[in-house]
Amino acid sequence: MRILLTNDDGIHAPGLKVLEAIARQFSDDIWICAPDEEQSGMGHALTLTRPVRLREHDERRFSVTGTPTDAVTMGLRKVVDAQPDVILSGVNRGANLADDITYSGTVSAAIEGALAGIRSIALSQVYTTETRNSDSAFATATEWGARVLAPLLDTPLPKRTLVNVNFPPITPDAVKGIRAVRQGFHDYSRGTVVEGRDPRGFQYYWFGLEAIEHTLDHGTDLEAIDEGYISVTPLQLDLTHHASLGALADRYAD
Repeated sequence: MRILLTNDDGIHAPGLKVLEAIARQFSDDIWICAPDEEQSGMGHALTLTRPVRLREHDERRFSVTGTPTDAVTMGLRKVVDAQPDVILSGVNRGANLADDITYSGTVSAAIEGALAGIRSIALSQVYTTETRNSDSAFATATEWGARVLAPLLDTPLPKRTLVNVNFPPITPDAVKGIRAVRQGFHDYSRGTVVEGRDPRGFQYYWFGLEAIEHTLDHGTDLEAIDEGYISVTPLQLDLTHHASLGALADRYAD
């Protein structure tokens, strides 16, 4: 089985090393193509206004001067010598839950893989303030990663779908299990915008410095993580709201 790894935290991110260790439990045919630096929050952005450069770090290990989407595109077209069977994105440092998936470079890399017709899975490690920079930050993903992935590697999935996995911010032995759940939604107003001035006196703004409140609707990824479970959420790329098609068609009928 040929596996392509990528992320949005960059080629040197510790979560990518964790992902490689997980992937090698299933295959030795591992390829890596990731951004050369952190690209968190880039979503499904594609670099169009400047060239993208590809750098080889080692055998089957490459980085690109671009976004996670660029990395997958280059991985498929210029790096891997044949189409991979699976694309794994992550392990992201931080949650990709609920509607935050629309901002996520980690999830968007998996989206690009799904668009190419390849089984694609995004993985993220939720953290707390205390665990964010600790040596054990990825312990739960490390311990549970293979157990979560094994069923996902051979479960039939419809075209243009992907799977989003989040590991809770608790020790591996405290995890209660794995839940297949739907995407939740946060309660927006979206965080805060903090104003400041840089050393040269110019004003700047910084987003997302405070947690966003959310309601723990039953059966969602938010609830699963809050209750100590690993969340597994299938996502579809068809964003059409099919229930509205009939009403809109009637409005435009001759």
